[in-house]
Amino acid sequence: MKKILLACGSGICTSTAVNKKVEEMLNSKGFAGQFEITQCKVSEAPAKSANYDFLIATTMAPAGLKCPYVNGIPYLTGVGVDAAEQEIVRLMNE
Repeated sequence: MKKILLACGSGICTSTAVNKKVEEMLNSKGFAGQFEITQCKVSEAPAKSANYDFLIATTMAPAGLKCPYVNGIPYLTGVGVDAAEQEIVRLMNE
């Protein structure tokens, strides 16, 4: 079971939208039931990151992370989504 931390500025708005997109993408690629996504504020991410396999954030990577970072901004802009998805799938397969 992969533990994914998903962060945005407030931990509510954009992370909820990205959560649905990431969940649908992972399920469509055969990862259903193999992951758990937890949303948080980006300010909480460094402290929580040690307990997660990777972080997807709709902000720049915060300092002090203890896990790999995936840029979640493409899920908001629609630009670069393929690269973000490839990185997420790569991390899921590790």
